[in-house]
Amino acid sequence: MRAEPQAAAYQADPQIPSLAEWLGDPVKPADFPRHQLRFRNRRWDKTVGLGDLSDDQWVDHFARFSPLPDNLPQPLALRYHGHQFRVYNPEIGDGRGFLFAQMRDGSGRLLDCGTKGSGRTPYSRTADGRLTLKGAVREILATEMLEALGVNTSKTFSVVETGEALERGDEPSPTRSAVLVRLSHSHIRIGTFQRLAVLEEDEHLRALVDYCLRQFPGPPPPEDAPGRDEPAVMLMHQAVERMADLAASYMVAGFVHGVLNSDNMNITGESFDYGPWRWLPLWEPGFTAAYFDHAGLYAFGRQPEAINWNLAQLAIALRRIADAPPLVGAIERFGDLYHRAMSRRFTWRLGVASRGIEADFALIEAAERTMRERRIGPDAFFFAHRGGRAAEGQLAERLQGYEPVDASHPYWSGEAPEAMLIEEVEAIWSAIADEDDWEPLSRKVTALRDMGRALGPVPDPAGHV
Repeated sequence: MRAEPQAAAYQADPQIPSLAEWLGDPVKPADFPRHQLRFRNRRWDKTVGLGDLSDDQWVDHFARFSPLPDNLPQPLALRYHGHQFRVYNPEIGDGRGFLFAQMRDGSGRLLDCGTKGSGRTPYSRTADGRLTLKGAVREILATEMLEALGVNTSKTFSVVETGEALERGDEPSPTRSAVLVRLSHSHIRIGTFQRLAVLEEDEHLRALVDYCLRQFPGPPPPEDAPGRDEPAVMLMHQAVERMADLAASYMVAGFVHGVLNSDNMNITGESFDYGPWRWLPLWEPGFTAAYFDHAGLYAFGRQPEAINWNLAQLAIALRRIADAPPLVGAIERFGDLYHRAMSRRFTWRLGVASRGIEADFALIEAAERTMRERRIGPDAFFFAHRGGRAAEGQLAERLQGYEPVDASHPYWSGEAPEAMLIEEVEAIWSAIADEDDWEPLSRKVTALRDMGRALGPVPDPAGHV
């Protein structure tokens, strides 16, 4: 759930070294010709006790990668495999990023600082290990919009322009370069487990399960769940709960990730790794984000299926250290958990109190029909009908009996909602590319955070009907 970040003291707690010998490789960051700070997340730097760093100190740590006090002495490029568009690939890993530091926030959560565009690693293959500045700007926009919409997402923590001219086939080249740091609740992926299973490293697989249960605790499996006391089964149930919620959050946000490969699925259910993402201009289940997704495998409406399929790959990996039936039993919970999350999240964004799954899904059906028939996108729909206002026809009928929540925030009386359609994304980038004008990006981030405050926190699932 999204919560307002709280300031905390810096608390280094590098936990990954206990696994490092078989989970990653020490690497050196690239030596960049330039270090110009372009984005510093003043919303989140205080949560890990780094709000008092000067900009020069910030750049030293997050562009030159001088180790943070009492933290990892050297960056670690993580090893993993994964299914990419349902084809298994053992030749992947952190190819342009690494784990730089681990810290606790004020609530005790272990958070990772991971990079993107920080240089070549043993897994770079023929790539240059770099990130375009446009890619970094797009990640800022994606994570800020998703956070505002209540999605459990990594946070873009830092972007520093690095002064290199990059050649890319999908951007006008040469193009500007950057190094990005993201703040995440773990970088352990489904593909991390897959690699250990394929290599038959069962003891390491058990150690990784124990690490995840210890560092990312979650609710226990249901009382009647077979094998509920087995560590691998416990982790499987937690992953299913988290990813069912992630799938629902994408759908309610109208977001298309674009590349839901198993190496892009975080065991904590946290969305990350933003490449060809898009937001829906209209409510179209077949809408795709990636130009190379010719079969529509990761189309908007297929995202729950894709996430569930990836969970099955996790179960296959864990089958080496647990019996199959309890793992299958955990996966079979996905549908019900997804529907509950949809019910809770859809009514939250619409600004009404949930009346239970049956009533809520009748409301969702009427809302989808309204969006399709009137050719209105989800951002405009939720804004126009906040708290049930301006509803007509079947939608108005379905909203009878729903109690509106507080809509006093000035955002709801504005002329139009915040959105993140591709035309605005390109306009924000063009201002930077053509005139080095960062003000449109700054204004957008401010506006998105204001929208997030207007929406408020997503209701906790424990309190849902």
